[in-house]
Amino acid sequence: MKKRRYNQYCGVAQALDLIGERWTLLVVRELLLGPKRYTDLLESLPGIGTNILAARLQELEQALIIQRRVLPPPAASTVYELTAYGRELDEVIMLLGRWGGKSLEPPQQQAFRGESAMLALRSSFRSETAGDVSATFEFHFSPDEVFTVRLLSGSLEVVPGSAPHPDVIVDVTTDVFFQLLVRQTSLREALERGHIRVQGDADLLASALFDHVYFETGIYAPSESAS
Repeated sequence: MKKRRYNQYCGVAQALDLIGERWTLLVVRELLLGPKRYTDLLESLPGIGTNILAARLQELEQALIIQRRVLPPPAASTVYELTAYGRELDEVIMLLGRWGGKSLEPPQQQAFRGESAMLALRSSFRSETAGDVSATFEFHFSPDEVFTVRLLSGSLEVVPGSAPHPDVIVDVTTDVFFQLLVRQTSLREALERGHIRVQGDADLLASALFDHVYFETGIYAPSESAS
């Protein structure tokens, strides 16, 4: 099927020509934290068909937004990763996620994975209030979902996997993490109730990270009475 285009000489129209198809921007989102195999993408995008994923990957590769790379042995797997051009979408997706969150209601049946939690953290972190603190945090959502969060002079970086020497290690569920992001609960309350386990300085976790995070949700959520 030939891809439809807007045929307008406009940067917005060109952007939508490139990433406006269904699932395309979510594929890019999945690559923001690092390269992934085809099977990883298929697993992390429930509902996408194999033919649709293959088509989106091909389109993104042709548009120079992603590229394929073979990992060195012993892995030797083919992965997809963002190009330098594709990585420029990072800020766009973070802003879009922050905007879209304002009409989100709390997750019910929707998937809210550790990676989704980390992207929500990135999009809602207010670097202008964070000061020049530098610290490394390791978050465990499950044995297979471990992420390192690095703060360096107010800038925040998230990478999959463990940190060599984290200042703080955190065991938490995605549900409790969401409550912390939207300030339905405080870190102190979560600790007192045993909903989160912290190895290291909990005050540092609060003052350096969670005090500077606020993910706004439900402000523009549709009314149940709306027709």
